Amino acid sequence: MKNLNEISKIVTKKKVRKIEIFDDHSLKHKNSKFNEFYEAIMAGKFKNDRDAANFLYGCSPTDDKYRQLKSRFRKRLLNTLFFLDVNLPSTSNYDRAYYSVNKDWTLVKILISNDAQNTAASLARQILTIALKFKFADVIVNCARILRRYAASTGDEKNYEIYDQHSKQFQNVLDAEIRSEELYQRVIMNYYKPLAQENELKERIDTYCDALVGLSEIYDSPIVVYNMYLVWTYRYEMLKDYNAMLEVCTKAEKYIQDNPTFYQDDKLATFQMKKMSAYLHIRDWKNGKINAEKCLKSFPEGSDTWYVFMEYYLLLAIHTDNYINATAIHSKAINQSKFKKQHNRIREKWNIYDTYLNYIIESQGAENPILMTQKKKNFRLSRFLNDPILYPKDQRIFTVHMVVAQILFFIEKKSYNAVSERIDRLKSYANRQLKKDEYHRLIQFIRLLQQLAKAEYKVSNLSNVEKYYNRLIETRFSYRGIISELEVIPYEKLWNNILERLKPSTVSAR
Repeated sequence: MKNLNEISKIVTKKKVRKIEIFDDHSLKHKNSKFNEFYEAIMAGKFKNDRDAANFLYGCSPTDDKYRQLKSRFRKRLLNTLFFLDVNLPSTSNYDRAYYSVNKDWTLVKILISNDAQNTAASLARQILTIALKFKFADVIVNCARILRRYAASTGDEKNYEIYDQHSKQFQNVLDAEIRSEELYQRVIMNYYKPLAQENELKERIDTYCDALVGLSEIYDSPIVVYNMYLVWTYRYEMLKDYNAMLEVCTKAEKYIQDNPTFYQDDKLATFQMKKMSAYLHIRDWKNGKINAEKCLKSFPEGSDTWYVFMEYYLLLAIHTDNYINATAIHSKAINQSKFKKQHNRIREKWNIYDTYLNYIIESQGAENPILMTQKKKNFRLSRFLNDPILYPKDQRIFTVHMVVAQILFFIEKKSYNAVSERIDRLKSYANRQLKKDEYHRLIQFIRLLQQLAKAEYKVSNLSNVEKYYNRLIETRFSYRGIISELEVIPYEKLWNNILERLKPSTVSAR
């Protein structure tokens, strides 16, 4: 009752008239500008403030009406964060506990600022019990400091020493976690740079790996262990040692299995995704399929993670010539009810996959009757071939992929004038707009197509292709989810396929 009295006094003095949040009840008022704003954002209707202001009020984003609504809308969204439902089945105990203790920690700080010391200490003790179970070092240190101060103020020497020990012990753990996060972040910060710039990072990452192993041997912290496995995974990925990468991911999965208290969905998904990437690069369809079918059961169908995983699964099927499986994977992804709600870039990427699958069916269906039955009825070839194809600047690589697809179809039709026109367009991209270090493999492929045009599409007339082909295969295919690295069909394989379509007998790659 003492604690309830303390809380009631604070609420009585400082309570607000109304708490504005987004809940099921408030979202039923469809005529509200707040709800109109919310629904439009969730539907992805706005690219910027100008779009939103025009949609809501038909005004500019500097208009007071829009600025006031946006400010209040933001505040309401932030208020709602305190009332999230963390008891969803998909939420792990670890994540649920971390959210809860941090929300309660905010209450502790509010209680202390309003001089409700007894209640603050009582709540801090509850938080500390949970934090110790899950080894939340940052929360333990915060609570231990508060409780140590409270024990000092009440003359409780016994508990003072207990909390002092917790504070010192977990401050060291927290320092180790911060250090492990720093090393992981240094890798991530450079991870998505073009592959040509990776050599320096490869040297530094060895040092990071050794440091993380040392930290994991001293401190029993899931954060340190996760960061160690992640950095080792990225190390082997950069070295293109995909078998070693698989071993690290398997060890990480075992750690997660052996320590269910520290289970986190996103961490497990990351290692499973990296395994899928490894199977793609070593083109191991058998084990990749087993991994995919097992892991897809653990992701909510239609979630962002599910779609990324499905993409790797699809690419693995295409790269290993399992085209029947590829069409099935593609159909499952685009027919999922949440597909239309995916970001435009993701939908466009799956549209590109659809185009290439139709080309595969068109070019190989005659030899594979089962494949021919997978032909998509909604794909209009004539419309596609007449499409000028022009994506926004930040999606230029999509334009390139679709122009290449047009070339493939025109080769099937032996419409070589149309092929030449599109090769000229690709040549312009390669000369002026594609960065050499970022699009090295693509540029070599375009150079090969240029030689094909010079040879008037006669394989026997080809010359000067060896250097471009060698440059292509010397830089191995590597896809990390970046659209600039996407190859629906690896370029060297695509080049050989083109030669096969131009000449009845099998020809040398060179």
